[in-house]
Amino acid sequence: MTLRIGSFAPDFVADTTEGQIRFHDWIGDSWAVLFSHPKDFTPVCSTELGHVASHKDEFDKRDCKIIGLSVDTVADHKSWANDIKDLTGYAPNFPIIGDHGLDIAKLYDMLPEDAGKSSKGRTAADNQTVRNVYVIGPDKRIKLMITYPMSTGRNFDEVLRVIDSLQLTARHQVATPVNWQPGEDVIIVPAVSDEEAKKKFPDGWDAKKPYMRVVAQPA
Repeated sequence: MTLRIGSFAPDFVADTTEGQIRFHDWIGDSWAVLFSHPKDFTPVCSTELGHVASHKDEFDKRDCKIIGLSVDTVADHKSWANDIKDLTGYAPNFPIIGDHGLDIAKLYDMLPEDAGKSSKGRTAADNQTVRNVYVIGPDKRIKLMITYPMSTGRNFDEVLRVIDSLQLTARHQVATPVNWQPGEDVIIVPAVSDEEAKKKFPDGWDAKKPYMRVVAQPA
């Protein structure tokens, strides 16, 4: 399966550090971030899991659930959590999926079908493509996909910024310009006619071009 932005996020049943879940039911009516890891007890991933745990309240404010995935067993994840707390001061406070059989990594197109059926004997380098971030909307469609190399820690401030942008678009039909930060001006999307925009934005907008209608960020 080839996944793209706008694709329906594949559903699955899996064991996690917080019990078994069915993914779509677990998301419910919330937003969700699924971020994957090639192996437990790896240095960069340890820093990421600790950082996300320390900022979970920021995701909660956005009604966005967090779930990790690593190509090892749930028992391994629970042991790894102790190391993560030692290293970062925070143990994961969100579920981490055990993908020992590589099923979800394949389902999400992070590993090829011929990768085998077990994580046993596989190194982090063998699984290096399992380094994705997916933001999934309440409609269960993929809104963002980013793939990182193993040597580069992920920027979760950027993930939060994108979630803010996506949620503004969903609520108000606005887009965000280059390097936008929350509170800065936004752009009325082209799909909204001027007549519709007058109702949505009664205070008006700055029409820099017919297709570039800049407006203060709506609340």
